[in-house]
Amino acid sequence: MAAIGFAVVYHRGRTYGATRAERQAPMPGDDLVDSPQVVATHAATLPAPPNRVWPWLTQVGWHRGGWYTPRWVDVLLFPDNWPSADRLLPDTGLAVGDTIPDGLPESRCFFVVRELEAPRRMVLESTTHLPLGWRERRRARLHWTWSFVLEPVDHGRRTRLVFRWRARTAPWWITAGAHLLIVPADLVMSRGMLRGLRRRVAAAPSPSPR
Repeated sequence: MAAIGFAVVYHRGRTYGATRAERQAPMPGDDLVDSPQVVATHAATLPAPPNRVWPWLTQVGWHRGGWYTPRWVDVLLFPDNWPSADRLLPDTGLAVGDTIPDGLPESRCFFVVRELEAPRRMVLESTTHLPLGWRERRRARLHWTWSFVLEPVDHGRRTRLVFRWRARTAPWWITAGAHLLIVPADLVMSRGMLRGLRRRVAAAPSPSPR
């Protein structure tokens, strides 16, 4: 029974909210990580057009807008981060090549913006989401991308947000950990993020001027 339960959670951790067609379709950034060992695609329909979802997406990050995950998740896993923003923040625009912090400054953990097309798509890339000592001693490697695509639906009144992450890891124990721990946890994290975005977009019908 435990194996069946894990298999269900693992599958949901890789596919939450996404249709088969969305999981199989190519996305921006797919070419950045060759032969990934882990791929997860998630999706949700948000109650606003893409131009109203976009500002929430581009303010993500550590001590920026956060990741819109439930506060209990932030307290448990990221206690030094601020609560995810419930409003649009000033001066959080992005450009290709910008970095988005994802941890305390001493961790040197960040994403790099690789593609940005408002209000259509955003691709983030990282090789820094491992403990700093591991990276400096080359004990482990991680190449990771996050890709977000916004499609108008319902005659432009709503947005279909598709989110994919792809990772190539080494050595084998990092890869095993990704499958055993990160993918199941992603069911909580990605579902929480998508639900958090939906709630914020629904509660803020008009974005603040940028």
